[in-house]
Amino acid sequence: MRLTLDIGNTQTVIGAYRGRTLEHRWRISTEVSRTTDEYRILLAGLLSGIPQPLEGAALSSVVPSAVPAIRPVLTEMVNGPLVVVGPGIRTGMEIRIDNPREVGADRVANAIGAVELYGAPVLVVDFGTATTVDVIDASGSYCGGAIAPGVQVAGDALAAAASALRRVELTRPSRATGRNTTEAVQSGLVFGWAGLVDGLVRRICAENRLGTLPVVATGGLARLIGPACETITDIEDDLTLGGLLVVLELNS
Repeated sequence: MRLTLDIGNTQTVIGAYRGRTLEHRWRISTEVSRTTDEYRILLAGLLSGIPQPLEGAALSSVVPSAVPAIRPVLTEMVNGPLVVVGPGIRTGMEIRIDNPREVGADRVANAIGAVELYGAPVLVVDFGTATTVDVIDASGSYCGGAIAPGVQVAGDALAAAASALRRVELTRPSRATGRNTTEAVQSGLVFGWAGLVDGLVRRICAENRLGTLPVVATGGLARLIGPACETITDIEDDLTLGGLLVVLELNS
C-alpha cells in the first residue's frame, strides 16, 4: 500500500492506494498547531487496518508548519520513498510562470492528476479554502491561473461584516431568486460562485486560444458548486491524491 496526503488550509485528505486503486480515503480537519505525537496517534488510528510498513508516501502541503510535524511520523511508517512535493522534486511538468516556487504544491498535484486522466490541454478548478483555476496547455505545461476567495470564506466574511446577516447552510437553493434572506445568501454563494468560475474559465480560454477542452472540478465544495457551473465538464473528488501518486511513482 502507498499513501498520499494533501494538507490544505481547512482540510487534510489522505488516501491509501493498492497499485493504482484508491482503496481508502479520509478527510479530516487541518490543525495548524498539530504536533508530531498527535499526527502519530491520528495516522495510527486511520491506518490500523492497513498492512504495514507502507511502500511509499507522497505529501503536499500549503501549511508550512505541518511538514516538519508529520514528516517524522511518515518516515517511521514508510519503508520506501517519502516524497514531499516542492522545489527539486520531479513532477514531469514544466512550470511556466514568473516564479515557479510560488505555485502551491496542491495546485501542481491537481494539474498532474488532470493531465493523467484527461490529457492536455486541461483546466482545473479547485473549490477549497480558495477557489483556484489552473491552466495546463497543449504541451502539458502549467501556465498559471487565477485565485479567488473560497465560497465558505466569502460566506463567513459576509456574516461577520453585515450585522443583519447570519451564516447559512451551504446548499444549493431551488432558484436564483431568493424568497427570504437565507435563500438569497445561498443563491449569491452558490450561483454567484458558479458565475465567477464560468467567467474566469471563458476569459482564460479566450486569451489562451484553448478552444474546447476538459474543465475538471475538485475540492471539498466541487459537488456543490460544480453542477451549477456551465463550463465544468467533470468532477474528480480525488484529483489531488491521484496527482500525488504520479509524483510518487516518478520519484521512486
